[in-house]
Amino acid sequence: MRKYDFDQVIDRRASGALKCDALQSLYGTTGLTPLWVADLDFAVCPDISEALRQRVEHPVYGYASTPESYWQSIIDWLARRHNFEVTRQELAFVPGVVRGVAYAINYFTDRGDKILIQQPVYHPFKMVIEGNGRQVVNNPLRLTENGYEMDLDDLRRVVESERPKMMILCNPHNPIGIQWAAEEMREVAKICRDNGVIVVSDEIHGDLVLYGKPHIPFVEVSDDAKAITITLGAPSKTFNIPGLVSSWVVVKDEKLRSDFYHWLATNEFSSPTLFATIGAEMAYTHGEEWLNQMLEYIEGTIDEVESFLSKNIPQIRAFRPQASFLLWLDCRDLNLTQTGLVDLFVNKAHLALNDGTMFGKEGEGFMRLNIGSPRKVIIESLQSLADAVNSLK
Repeated sequence: MRKYDFDQVIDRRASGALKCDALQSLYGTTGLTPLWVADLDFAVCPDISEALRQRVEHPVYGYASTPESYWQSIIDWLARRHNFEVTRQELAFVPGVVRGVAYAINYFTDRGDKILIQQPVYHPFKMVIEGNGRQVVNNPLRLTENGYEMDLDDLRRVVESERPKMMILCNPHNPIGIQWAAEEMREVAKICRDNGVIVVSDEIHGDLVLYGKPHIPFVEVSDDAKAITITLGAPSKTFNIPGLVSSWVVVKDEKLRSDFYHWLATNEFSSPTLFATIGAEMAYTHGEEWLNQMLEYIEGTIDEVESFLSKNIPQIRAFRPQASFLLWLDCRDLNLTQTGLVDLFVNKAHLALNDGTMFGKEGEGFMRLNIGSPRKVIIESLQSLADAVNSLK
């Protein structure tokens, strides 16, 4: 079995990496350790790189056909990894999950319609709703002593009073890393179906479940869910290939699917590009061992982060994720304003994280940390943070 090296430090500057190139515009300086946007600093599985290299060496980049093996690789992956049985007709390509959300919004809703989200949540949901002239309705997650949970009573109240046309679900949840339980999702599906609400389920972090926990696709929890769900996923975060822009959509219900897929095809939204299909197929057919080792590495990093914070910065608590390489940091015991908190991370610790309020006002006092880097980089960054916190005293 090949052993992959996730301790290798790779300089991504001058590679066109958003993670580095956007530091000046977003944070006002380039002298920061980038721990923000959700991609990994690990070298991708060599099988993916080799397949792309071989194709690049061919001197013609003409119009590309989509091989059936591409579709089959997705179908086989979902069945093997998640016991999620999908047929070819239920599956289509989309050029990115956020674009898939936008397509669903534009096809199934009208300007002025209301769309429900559960903040704190992935910030492009709000941006794509409002940017397309729709209104955001919020069913905030409830923070308890044991972590976050859905407020299902409030969900029912909001759906019945605000009458949203659509709900965007994050499963597993970003930024908190929750894999929602089947019982919770069954209740969500019933509430939404009873009130004519379509659910768009963003499951891009589904392959990144941790500690042996299974991913549960929302559409699989009940017949109610099957009737109303548009599922979106991708190999991008899983295999660190977001730059190839290869995502997929699954719609089980034929009535929901037929005209929508026709609209996608007519507008060529569902036409894969050459390198998107090559990268995705190689990832799904040859990347599983790479992924297993990467997830084990991430679990080890989570343990190290929790231990470091407990010993050196007890004022900051990391919520242990059930999925993904993102950590939701509770910094409220530092007793700083959000502006002061961002200043601490950026100007004193020289770290670029995501401001918690980016995910909604419920994120005040929180920051999102991307630990998808060599462990040495993460520990050095935490030491810089510890020094900055100590300077406050």
